[in-house]
Amino acid sequence: MKRYLLGSVACLLLVSNAPAPDAAPEYDIVIRGGRVLDGAGNPWVRADIAVKNGRVVHVGKIAGRGTREIDATGRYVSPGFIDMMDQSGGVLLENGDAENKLRMGVTTVIAGEGGTPVDAAEISNYFKKLESQGISVNFGTYYASHQAREKIMGDAAGAPTPAQLEAMQGEVRTAMHAGVFGITSALIYPPSSFQTTADLVSLAKVAGQCNGFYATHMRDESAKLVPAIEEAIEIGEKGGVKVEIFHLKAAYAPEWGKLMPQAVAAINAARARGVDVAADLYPYTAGGTGLEITAPTWVWADGVEKGIARLRDPKQRERMKKDLAAGSMPGWSNLVHASGGWSNVRLANGFSAKYAQYHGQTFDKIGAALKRDPADAAWDILLEGLPNRSVALYFMINEKDIETALHQPWTSIGSDAAASVKLGGMDALGLPHPRAYGTFPRVIAEYVKRRPILSLEDAVRKMTGWPAQRMGLSDRGLIRDGMHADIVIFDLAKLDDVASWEKPTALPTGIDTVIVNGAVTIEGGKHTGARKGEVLRHSCGD
Repeated sequence: MKRYLLGSVACLLLVSNAPAPDAAPEYDIVIRGGRVLDGAGNPWVRADIAVKNGRVVHVGKIAGRGTREIDATGRYVSPGFIDMMDQSGGVLLENGDAENKLRMGVTTVIAGEGGTPVDAAEISNYFKKLESQGISVNFGTYYASHQAREKIMGDAAGAPTPAQLEAMQGEVRTAMHAGVFGITSALIYPPSSFQTTADLVSLAKVAGQCNGFYATHMRDESAKLVPAIEEAIEIGEKGGVKVEIFHLKAAYAPEWGKLMPQAVAAINAARARGVDVAADLYPYTAGGTGLEITAPTWVWADGVEKGIARLRDPKQRERMKKDLAAGSMPGWSNLVHASGGWSNVRLANGFSAKYAQYHGQTFDKIGAALKRDPADAAWDILLEGLPNRSVALYFMINEKDIETALHQPWTSIGSDAAASVKLGGMDALGLPHPRAYGTFPRVIAEYVKRRPILSLEDAVRKMTGWPAQRMGLSDRGLIRDGMHADIVIFDLAKLDDVASWEKPTALPTGIDTVIVNGAVTIEGGKHTGARKGEVLRHSCGD
């Protein structure tokens, strides 16, 4: 018996992988014993992860020791989440921490719906400044097509001359060679809405020469959703670019449950014939945008200054109210109508002490309190808040349509929110929408835990491996040897988005460790001060 026990002990010593306590560390970090989700949609495996020089160097049983040892027993370990529709291009210059993003598990953001905060010629310097100041998340961006338009021909309506269009193409070319991922449009907002399909095809062709994207906030996300999708697909086909549809939604109360299946069918049909089109979305029933969208597009046709003057004119307002009551019209997406009326539109931020007491209230109630037509109340608040952009929440989305979109294998997740200058405050857009603090935890908490719409593996894939593949980030989005060490450790039982319409800046729970390029950036739920994020430049072949 004694010989048998000694033999067993010897055998155990031979097969043990535990590092010797006095051995020099072989790795920077070793994460031990977690349930590893690789980001590709595969079932989790229990494994250790070794990180060195910012990269994952081994996944499996790690014998060597790390300078940092992290015990992930009982928790899940996944790639860092990728925000496919971020708005942080400007605020990162002011504060690179992006802590509200990191607290959601986001390690990479793709910005640029509204463009870059600098002209095309300054993008290279802008990227260098971000790098020199330091950022805590990886950052990539698009360049907006309307930026080129405004620089060449101003903010009024009108068709560009051939020379003007050529000059716009030059701006796009400069931006692409600086490293942007493609061009964007935001076609419900003037002056972007003044661009024709042909104009956008001409600009997309330049992005296509660099294997870039045409990413779009479409011309209509409401009654004419399907024609808007078809326009985006047409631009992609004729321009030779990949198409990304921003925040896919069927934002039209009269057609809930009908439009989204039609939209999905249109995208699937395009993919079946070889169009590289996909979409992202946020998991909320309300969108958030400026009050200027409640005015018909003709108000802004001669530029912003004349548009403001029209808003002050009682006679012009009467015409505007008639258009509001008539519903959407060519070139204008009537979000009040899409939401089912002013009773489903809430003031989020009026940027004015005069109207602060009405934040969170619907415009029918605000109008009643002020003894004003709800439209007049909205436009009064818009004017009072200038030069800031007063914003509202438009409850125009149905949960069943969100579920339909989430079920599609080609959808990813984008918050449509910016980083906050200060944690616990509104995002840099000044919009108190829970998506700035809750989007990514909510995908798991709501659609994996509370409602079994997605498997955990597929939810993580939509936020990691798929968007990385989509954007051509071949060394991110997966936990595999050689990949950048962007990693999130979370407790599934405790994971909750917390942020709500009433408390939109509440912090999520269950995510206490976030690693960016091998640097522990969130630890114990707090920012460590690390700024190891990288600027992600799209290659144009030069």
